[in-house]
Amino acid sequence: MRRFFIALATGVTLGYTAVRTYDALRERATPQTPTPGDAAAYGREKRSLMLAGIGRSLASLAMTAFVIAEPLDRVLPERPRALKIGLAIGALTVIGSIAELPADYVEGIALERRYGTATQSDADWMNDRLKSVALGGAFSFALALGADAIVTRMPRTWPLVAIGAAPPLLAVLTVLVPTFVMPLFNKFVPIGGVLEERIRALARTYGVGNAHILRVDMSRRTTKANAYVTGVLGTERIVLGDTLIEHFQDDETLFVVAHELGHYVARDAWRGIAVSSGLLAVTILGAHALNRARPIVTLADALRFAFYAALITTLLGPAGAAYSRQIEWAADRFALAATSDPKSGMAAFARLRDQNLAEDEQPAWMEVLFTSHPSLKARIAALAASV
Repeated sequence: MRRFFIALATGVTLGYTAVRTYDALRERATPQTPTPGDAAAYGREKRSLMLAGIGRSLASLAMTAFVIAEPLDRVLPERPRALKIGLAIGALTVIGSIAELPADYVEGIALERRYGTATQSDADWMNDRLKSVALGGAFSFALALGADAIVTRMPRTWPLVAIGAAPPLLAVLTVLVPTFVMPLFNKFVPIGGVLEERIRALARTYGVGNAHILRVDMSRRTTKANAYVTGVLGTERIVLGDTLIEHFQDDETLFVVAHELGHYVARDAWRGIAVSSGLLAVTILGAHALNRARPIVTLADALRFAFYAALITTLLGPAGAAYSRQIEWAADRFALAATSDPKSGMAAFARLRDQNLAEDEQPAWMEVLFTSHPSLKARIAALAASV
């Protein structure tokens, strides 16, 4: 049975890669006819690609852990062990990312072009992907070195040590990513003008007048609009896409900012670290159990643990999505209380729906299992009830 599943994972990985490579080459040679504005078709295609991508990712990890790892382990030098593990994990991350380029192209830019939301050239897209591959490989190398040091020194208790290390590591990443990584891909500048004055006045009302409120050049990749909060320990930022600022009325933008202020005031970044740490603890203990609590001695041991961890992370996805939807509802309520302007909120959500080609309501299974935000239909209805 195990051999069957390993063969199946290998076949899925190689087959999916071949199909997506063919699709990418065909798209490059003869782009499909654009069909802008069809939110229902766009949603169906996105869901299909997402589910296929989850299956492909798990299959690829299984193939790496159960097929590639042992031969690779034998050809790499035995010493120093930490460097061997770090180089192997970093190299596999880079190779895997390169192998996934065709799928990423089809799912990330060809699809968006076909539905009229992509603005990025192939060259710019490739430049972004190569930067992501380099950063992913470097991070995987460093993480593997650190993890191996813990496992080597504490072969029995390392899962507990890893669980304890998770919150500070996540906090450090939440500082480093917005401060040093995101600016490698986008430009962040103060919003400026009357709009920033109105936003700052609203923020001062809630004691967060010092929040970094920035504009990001989303338009270099997409026509979609978005806003988000990120960072901790003084690096907190409320970020608005230029596509949102330029296409929304100021009152609508102010409602969106008030929603993001709700996340900032509630310290949702910190709460997210706590929830992620809890889910990570379940993942580590579960993967350790599925790996029969074996000591991690070889590369194969490490990669099999990683496969089980990815499997558990996928299964825990609905819990994380449910938590995310709850804090989004809370931020909507905060925005309503802060602005007393439900009509601008309704208009903002309607504009987001149209500009982002979002469906009013996704299938129930999609929302329960994967969606991080409540449906726009439900959010607009909640605001309409307060008018």
